[in-house]
Order: sequence, then C-alpha cells, then structure tokens
Amino acid sequence: MTTPPTSIDLRVLAEFAERVRANVARVIVGKTEAIDLLLIALLCGGHVLIEDVPGVGKTMLARALALSLGLSFRRVQCTPDLLPNDLTGVSVYRPQTGQFVFQPGPLFSHVLLVDEINRATPRTQSALLEAMGEGQVSVDGETHQLPQPFLVLATQNPIEFEGTFPLPEAQLDRFLVQVRLGYPSPDEEVQMLAMLTGEHPITRIEAVVDGAQVPVLQRSLYGVRVAPSLREYVVKVAQALRAHPDLALAMSPRATLALFRAGQARAVLDGRDYVLPDDYKALAVPVLSHRLLVRPAAALRGRTAVDILAEVLASVELPLE
Repeated sequence: MTTPPTSIDLRVLAEFAERVRANVARVIVGKTEAIDLLLIALLCGGHVLIEDVPGVGKTMLARALALSLGLSFRRVQCTPDLLPNDLTGVSVYRPQTGQFVFQPGPLFSHVLLVDEINRATPRTQSALLEAMGEGQVSVDGETHQLPQPFLVLATQNPIEFEGTFPLPEAQLDRFLVQVRLGYPSPDEEVQMLAMLTGEHPITRIEAVVDGAQVPVLQRSLYGVRVAPSLREYVVKVAQALRAHPDLALAMSPRATLALFRAGQARAVLDGRDYVLPDDYKALAVPVLSHRLLVRPAAALRGRTAVDILAEVLASVELPLE
C-alpha cells in the first residue's frame, strides 16, 4: 500500500493556480471565485454544475479553462433526441478487416462541456454517471478508460423548465460543486465591453500550464493537513443536516468526502498546507446546496437549501485549534 505524501510543493501548486486564474480572467471578468471553484473541482477530480441564466459566460468560462490548461475540449449541446451513444461513442463495422472498431464520443476529452444538461432525457443523463464516477465508459460489453484528467462542466438554465428533465438526486450528487456566475457589476461590464472592441480575447488564449501534470497535483492534495477536530466538524455538519426537519434529503457520505477534499484544495489555492474552518464554511454552499432537498411544506414557507445551510453552520460549534 502506497503511503500518501506528507508534504506538498506549495510553490508549484500556487503558481499553477495563479497562472490559470490570470489567463482565464483575460476572458471572464470579475469571476475569480467561480474560476477558483473550477480549479478546486479539477484538483479534487470532481465535476462542476454551472447553473445560471443564458449569456453570462458559462461556455466561454469552460473554453478558457481548457485552453489555459492545454487540454482537449469538447462541447455537447443537449437535446431530447440526444442518445447515450452520442456521448460515449459507437462500435463501427469495418468491412475491410471484418472487425468492429470503437469510435470514441465526446466523453473522450479532458474537459467536456455538457450544455443544458437538463434538456437531455434521463437515459442520456445516466450515460454520464459511469463516466463521472468511474472515469470510464462501457460500450458493447467493453470498458474504455477516459483520458485523465477528466472534468465535466454541465450547465443548466434555472429559469426555463419547458421541455426539460430535472436531474435526479443521484446525478446531482456526482457534481462536486455548483457554480453560479451571476451578472457582472457595472464596472466589470464596462471592462468587458472595452475588452471586446476588437477580436474576442478567447482567440488569443494559449496554454499557460501543463495540464498533463494535473493527476500529480491531484495526488498531492493528500498531503494537506486536516486536524482531527476539523474532521469531526465536517461530520457534525453532516449529522445536523441529516437531522434537520426541513430536509427530505440531506448530506450523503459522498458529500462529506467532497467537502473534506474541497477544503484541502482551497487551502492549497490559498498557499497553505493545512485546512482552516473558514475553508469549509466558504465551500459549504457550492459543495452542498445542490445536494439538499427541501421538504415541500418548508419550501412553501420560503425556506431554501442555502438558508438551512446557513442555519446549520451557525449552530455547529467551530473547533478552536
């Protein structure tokens, strides 16, 4: 059994994150927090659900990240007639050789943008489960490994529901974080217009880091120290959510692990080799809110997952060390 590293090169990780941040900021103005959440998901080997109205830069953010990392990028526009094989690929018969040859689908890329995922049917949505959870797909009885790193960025419009298929809880639980970009401030929007007086900045984006190093960086997170009291804190938050009367579905063990790992990644992005309570408090909403299901009676009273999270975080005592 391999012993995880006890220390990490913070300089390498901090430089990696800063280069990507600065490069993506050349295209996406004023969204440093969203960029950091994407980096956290990447370092944790997780995936991102971007939920926001059209036109705020979801697709451009995904493209800018992939280009900055120098990794392959594919985009899939989900529609009700999209089939699972349109994502995974198909086996094609070659008369010349008399054999079937597998033709990989869009899933075989490092960064995959699944646009308007809730417009795909449940059958097609489920094709993503194995890919997101196991890093592989099964086609015609054969298993094919996906390239590493593998990052799914799925978008959905929270306003328009006609002709959509809401993601089931099992699918939502596969996303490490949920990101909302929001509208830019007036100053940011003026800066955006100034940037777009000529050709789009995305045409000048080039790789600033070696994306092939990401799997090594992912393993280095094991060296980030988490105090025993902080581990207990994360579990106490999970237990408090599971006991909350306004929640029909609370925090799964997968969510507990997701929050734990995300805290380690946030510490690294902040130049630390140890996790602070503030890391978990800052990540609670993006990591947990999309996994919580509010009871209908509570929702009628105006209660939201974010409100319940804030209430629980305020009630659970923070460790002093």
